[in-house]
Amino acid sequence: MERVCFKLQVRPERVEDYKRAHAAVWPEMLAALRDAGWGNYSIFIDADGLVIGYFETDSLDRAQARMAATEVNARWQQASQGMFLDLEVPADQGFVVLEEVFNLDAQLEQSGLGADHA
Repeated sequence: MERVCFKLQVRPERVEDYKRAHAAVWPEMLAALRDAGWGNYSIFIDADGLVIGYFETDSLDRAQARMAATEVNARWQQASQGMFLDLEVPADQGFVVLEEVFNLDAQLEQSGLGADHA
């Protein structure tokens, strides 16, 4: 399983629009994300518009391609066009993936202190 953390920058004047859109995501978009393999997906936003997202998937490339092939994603990306700073492509294709430098579970397991050690 691939763990993906990403960042985007919402225009400060569009932060409330972004939050409203994500408070009530279209049911067909939710189903498309699930079916495309975007599991355990969360998005966080700071007051200045910094967005941090996290999801788990079998393959980032495949998950992005599956979403890009859906009609509902095209509508969602169109609806969110103009919300982001310095983004020339749809947000789900233009986010910056962050490097994971620490994972508690992985290091506990590696050190022999995994879940069954407690």
